[in-house]
Amino acid sequence: MDCVSPILDIAACIWDCSAKRAVYIQELEKNLNSLRNEMVELKNRGEDVRRRVELAEQQQMMRRREVDGWLLNVEVIESEVSRVLQEGDREVQKRCLRSCPRNCWSSYKTGKMVRRKLDAVFKLKNKGSFDVVAYRVPSSLVDERPMEKTVGLDLTYERVCSCLKDGQVGIIGLYGMGGVGKTTLLKRINNEFLATSHDFDIVIWVVVSKPARIEKVQEVIRNKLQIQDDLWKNRTEDEKAAEIWKYLKTKKFVLLLDDIWERLDLLQVGVPLPNDQNMSKIVFTTRLENVCHQMRAQERIKLECLESTEALALFLKEVGEDTLNSHSDILKLAKVVAEECKGLPLALITIGRAMASMNGPLAWEQAIQELRKFPAEIIGMEDDLFYRLKFSYDSLCDEVLKSCFIYCSMFPEDYEIENDALIELWIGEGFLDEFEDIYEARDRGHKVIGNLKHACLLESGESEKRVKMHDVIRDMALWLACECGAEKKKFLVCQGAGSFEVQGVAKWKEAQRMSLWDSSFEEVMPKPLCFPNLLTLFLRNCVGLKAFPSGFFQFIPIVRVLDLSGTHQLTELSGGIDKLVTLQYLNLSRTNISELPIEMKNLKELRCLLMDVMYSLSIIPWQVISSFSSLQLLSMYKAYRFSVVMEGNVLSYGDKVLLEELESLEHLNDLSISLFTALSFYILKSSHKLQRCIRRLCLDDCEDLTCFELSSSSIKRMAHLEKLEIWTCCQLEDMKINKEERHGFIPDDILDLKFNGYFPKLHHVIIVRCPRLLDLKWLIYAPSLQILYVEDCALMEDIMSNDSGVSEIDENLGIFSRLTSLNLINLPRLKSIYPQPLPFPSLEEINVVACLMLRSLPFDVNSATKSLKKIGGEQRWWTRLQWGDETIQQAFTSYFTRIYISQ
Repeated sequence: MDCVSPILDIAACIWDCSAKRAVYIQELEKNLNSLRNEMVELKNRGEDVRRRVELAEQQQMMRRREVDGWLLNVEVIESEVSRVLQEGDREVQKRCLRSCPRNCWSSYKTGKMVRRKLDAVFKLKNKGSFDVVAYRVPSSLVDERPMEKTVGLDLTYERVCSCLKDGQVGIIGLYGMGGVGKTTLLKRINNEFLATSHDFDIVIWVVVSKPARIEKVQEVIRNKLQIQDDLWKNRTEDEKAAEIWKYLKTKKFVLLLDDIWERLDLLQVGVPLPNDQNMSKIVFTTRLENVCHQMRAQERIKLECLESTEALALFLKEVGEDTLNSHSDILKLAKVVAEECKGLPLALITIGRAMASMNGPLAWEQAIQELRKFPAEIIGMEDDLFYRLKFSYDSLCDEVLKSCFIYCSMFPEDYEIENDALIELWIGEGFLDEFEDIYEARDRGHKVIGNLKHACLLESGESEKRVKMHDVIRDMALWLACECGAEKKKFLVCQGAGSFEVQGVAKWKEAQRMSLWDSSFEEVMPKPLCFPNLLTLFLRNCVGLKAFPSGFFQFIPIVRVLDLSGTHQLTELSGGIDKLVTLQYLNLSRTNISELPIEMKNLKELRCLLMDVMYSLSIIPWQVISSFSSLQLLSMYKAYRFSVVMEGNVLSYGDKVLLEELESLEHLNDLSISLFTALSFYILKSSHKLQRCIRRLCLDDCEDLTCFELSSSSIKRMAHLEKLEIWTCCQLEDMKINKEERHGFIPDDILDLKFNGYFPKLHHVIIVRCPRLLDLKWLIYAPSLQILYVEDCALMEDIMSNDSGVSEIDENLGIFSRLTSLNLINLPRLKSIYPQPLPFPSLEEINVVACLMLRSLPFDVNSATKSLKKIGGEQRWWTRLQWGDETIQQAFTSYFTRIYISQ
């Protein structure tokens, strides 16, 4: 039996092997069906994975290598399974009666191969259950922004680069009018991080636009930082901010924000503010200067228009060499067109591209005429220029701002508008009607000007008291005034030679506002006259207009504003002015009208009457002025002596009679006037009403005036006085303030003066030809004084003397702290300006001429070096002054914008 057991084991083993092989044969058909089904499932899963990968790659992600290998294996096994299935099907078809194989060995091999592929497919299918098929590609530190080569931005770019290197500057604001190149400069800054080495970890670009949406900004930053979906989706704004903060607080980043219109709360977004620890930087662009303040920019950089050479280079680049070389005259004409754009890059680019297809000089000449008269008709001007600039207009917060802005287009190109004159026109137009008091309206008007300047829709003129409008902005304003070009006749502006007919305007009935400057009245005015809808008429500096045609004013029946200023040849105001029953603003300044017509009594709605510098005005009919029952503003400043006539009888002291009439005007609250007698000055002193109204006062040739004396209560009532001029008052010996019951200065007086202010708005004082006047110590009551001009005062020894009573406390008083211009001319006995050194923190200009006894100026080393500006003047001008310290002299010469001292 011992030998039988091994034999049985061998037999069992042989049986097991035979049985397993038999299974391959027996289950061949079943396995073939299973393999087909598993292969279908594998292919479906493979297609799903492939689609997931493609979607991820569209999102700039990178497929995992494991997934890539699996998809490759699916392709390989699919080919192999196809061959196996074919062989298996052939083997099944060869069987007898579909069950017995004819060749057991062949059937065994095929069955075994099918089974192994079935196992392989099943295993590969299970490996295809991927949670993640692709990784986010680490973003580049900087994403390049598409842009063309910049022109004229090098200096500004270098200034920004300097700020980026300055550890004390974290936030930089770039502001300027639309189309000036802010976004282009920001793109250049962004791309420069690709070209140069730096130590920033990441540079992020976000277009903010209007309105500024926190979630939109967060989404852009999130994509750049590649914050995962599970940390972002279905999260609140605060939670998203926390995720951004968590990433950026450990990084040294640059955040570039383009096109901001309002304050963006960076902490609410999740952006850490730059500081000495993180050394990060934030640079943003905006059209609104006040946004720079709201964003707490340490450096605010205004982008100006291009200089003429740079502007021409940009324009020629857009026109192209083919067009420029097509005719020898085109280059000359191109310079003319470029000049019309006044250096605004967007205008240069837009018009340059429009001109690129014009190959003949005639087409260029016609385009120049259109550009000067109807710029909106140039190809691309509306869509590419005006509509883009219009965003600044649309951003204005109320209709008053919009109306005031559009009104500025009534003035000629490059014209500098006086702020006060502009505000008076706005008052006359009714834009500021919510204020009954003229001074409140003026304050509102100055705020409007400030807002328009901050929006870069207006610019400062040569002085801060004037504004001007860029030519392209003005063209856009005229386009807006004419309903975006749909109503071209609503605003008509003509300057110089030419007429409205030449400009293609035929339907005069549509005109609402008309402005003629430096034009011939006869040539420009249409015939027949017909302006039934005209609200505003400017006839400034018109040539040949001596008197209006008979019945002229009946053709402008509803006009509210009539400005005739500067029309020097105008000598009479006839033509039926009594027909202008709706007139609210009348400006006759700098005309040569000799007499006001009695018919003016009918102007009951008149609110503003300006008659400045009317040296020919000699007669005003009695009670004409007092008949203006609605009058709020009267200006007769620096006019000449006039008489009041009542029924043919001349009343002496015309200014005295005028003051008495003004007392009766209930609504008068803004008065500028020249007085010619001591009696008139005494009337003013005794009238509380007129003192509260006075804004500008000129005493001219008051021969009998010996003392300019006001009580402290009077000067408190004269809180609106801005300008005081005294000319040729030969008997004037003293100017003083009577403190009434108070004796001497005490601290309460000083505080009262400093913070409540006597003469709080007096900023301009002129004293000329007052030979007996000894000093101007009363100026301690003018803490806001900006300009002081003193000339031909033969006995004056001091501007402020030692007995002024304030030398020991002048620091608290702030004497001359706002003085910008000091002019001392022909004062032969002048020895001192002030007994103690003063800071003079605002002084920009000093003129000292023919003051032979003046040996020192009230400066010390600290005051002279406090606000160094730029070197000016020549050393020889200083030889007669005793400085006492060479350091003072050197510092003083570099302190002023302009210096002139001569003896």
